[in-house]
Amino acid sequence: LLLGTIDPLLAGITTPAAQMIDPNYQVGPEANWYFMMVSTFLIAFLGTFITEKVVEPRLGKYNEDEASEALNSSIEHLSGLERKGLIYAGLTFLFLVILLALTIVPADGILRNPETGLIKGSPFLKGIVAFIFVTFAIPGFVYGKVVGTMKNDRDVINAMSKSMSSLSMYIVLVFFAAQFVAFFKWTNLGTILAINGAELLQALSMTGPEVFILFILMCALINLTLGSSSAQWAATAPIFVPMLMLIGYAPETIQAAYRIGDSVTNLITPMMSYFGLILAVATKYKKDMGIGTLIATMLPYSMAFLVGWIALFYLWVFAFGLPVGPGSPIYFQP
Repeated sequence: LLLGTIDPLLAGITTPAAQMIDPNYQVGPEANWYFMMVSTFLIAFLGTFITEKVVEPRLGKYNEDEASEALNSSIEHLSGLERKGLIYAGLTFLFLVILLALTIVPADGILRNPETGLIKGSPFLKGIVAFIFVTFAIPGFVYGKVVGTMKNDRDVINAMSKSMSSLSMYIVLVFFAAQFVAFFKWTNLGTILAINGAELLQALSMTGPEVFILFILMCALINLTLGSSSAQWAATAPIFVPMLMLIGYAPETIQAAYRIGDSVTNLITPMMSYFGLILAVATKYKKDMGIGTLIATMLPYSMAFLVGWIALFYLWVFAFGLPVGPGSPIYFQP
């Protein structure tokens, strides 16, 4: 329901792609906030419906003989010290949220855009990653301090180092993604492909909703082999953002459509980073669960999400003409 770290990440890729057509165009982290917030309720409803009406009846009743380990008596309850740590961390988080709200909610908030007084283009949105980090890091330290797992600055550094070690692959990926985007801009290859593609779409009279349906389906297909959201967008944005801008659509709307295609097939691709974890958990309940069985179990979710999300996008953009985010236009005006 709120902005996450994926929002500025995708916006940072969309912006240089859009600047191939308009050098001054900027896409903010809030570009898809309205649409993604409403999508949360849609996906929750569809997921619940598919679970209760389709998936759960197919799985049948739980049989302990099919489980790989006992699952009925391994829950550990919180200690008194851990409860105290959670209370203090929760109060710290509440204080930080209130403090942050005081800088952005009032009309004269210091983190609003100093020129327009709006949230769009404000220091708050430009520094959203830092604010997310601080808002969660401080309560985490408070919890560690109370329970005794973080006694000094060295413990904090060690914890951060452990977390960063898991990001090494992502850092390498971002480096090459940045080179890819820069290469497209330097060679004008993205612009050439975009112009030719836009002319083809116009020649085929495909400039309406059907363009986005095909775009979403293509992104969903690519996602089966390229699980990283940022890597896929870094490869496709320099081509499709300028192309769809040339037939009249705003980068914010294009990015929203991409997020649909990038999400719906995550459940059925082994390339997703969490797929192994999901399989490991599933085998606790059914020890002979394999990749194929898991994909078949998840397929109804993927199909329902694809149909439901495309329908929402069509109604949102083309039927009601609603912006996908604060100040986000639907159509591109050169």
